[in-house]
Amino acid sequence: MGVRKKLRADQRKEERKQTYVAKLKGCPTSPRKMRLVADLIRGVEVEKALQILKFNPKHSSENLEKLLLSAIANWQAKNEDANIEDAGLFVKEIYVDSATMLKRLRTAPQGRAHRIRKRSNHVTLILGENNLSN
Repeated sequence: MGVRKKLRADQRKEERKQTYVAKLKGCPTSPRKMRLVADLIRGVEVEKALQILKFNPKHSSENLEKLLLSAIANWQAKNEDANIEDAGLFVKEIYVDSATMLKRLRTAPQGRAHRIRKRSNHVTLILGENNLSN
């Protein structure tokens, strides 16, 4: 049983070597709106994902485009001699989690107050290499 566990741990370690992560924390957009754009690029090649984000009219696409460029830069830092086109990079995982909420009060009629929740989110983007081209 200990041997299988060690083999699985080694396998996960090898998988982590081939993934490149970028995180965006505390982005002042609601997670629901960010997920709409994140779903468009999940599993897509990097070049195509950049084009999708560049021409998407939603405000969240600007932040995700910067995040994707950051993940590409992280890949280049580890693979200085490699070429991006030959690597076959794609968006392996992208997920959006909710972050802290700013709670505010807005005045309402007849002496009441309505609560306003200004939401923010954390985005994690993981790039993977498609080694089929090698």
